[in-house]
Amino acid sequence: MDSRPEPAVVTTTTARIPAGVRTAVLVEGDSDEAAVTIVAARRRRDLAAEGIAVVPMGGVTNIGHFVRLLGPGGLGVALAGLYDSGEEHVVRRALARAGLGAAQTRVELARLGFFACVEDLEAELIRTLGIPAVEQIIAAAGELRSLQTLRRQPAQRGWTDIAILRRFIGSRSHRKLRYATLLAGALDPATIPAPLDDLLTHLAATG
Repeated sequence: MDSRPEPAVVTTTTARIPAGVRTAVLVEGDSDEAAVTIVAARRRRDLAAEGIAVVPMGGVTNIGHFVRLLGPGGLGVALAGLYDSGEEHVVRRALARAGLGAAQTRVELARLGFFACVEDLEAELIRTLGIPAVEQIIAAAGELRSLQTLRRQPAQRGWTDIAILRRFIGSRSHRKLRYATLLAGALDPATIPAPLDDLLTHLAATG
């Protein structure tokens, strides 16, 4: 039996981490938290009941703070997470400084429980669902005209469909959370983005 005292509730500027949590999943923001929680539920996983908290950090540059707060030098809970591929060096440095391992490759980061989203989680969701399905979701949300207006702008000329959709979703503060929720909810539970699948598999194996 683990003799360590149960950690108290920890409240940060971006998240409230309840007592009894065994694993903290570090993600960049609220939209990532929503996507992870929704996809887990669609896989019939209740992360909170499993002692897993999904913790939005308010930006990847805050990962060092959260690793110190929650990791071996703080509450001592297990850590896992998702990160954007372009921020891999930030994650690698924070984990190394906390003594969690000097991961030199993406594979080594995955062994530590941290999984890369190519570009970002929105791009992963878009690729998995496909462009037509995402456009249908945007149309159902009443924003197809806004998307079409963005597409016609000279600054977006030559952009890929995925790049335009990512720009659209990220162009207003409320859209990232709204569409992360809608896109994650539209996924087939058997076909989810690889980093989310890998994360849930890791959490099941280490829980």
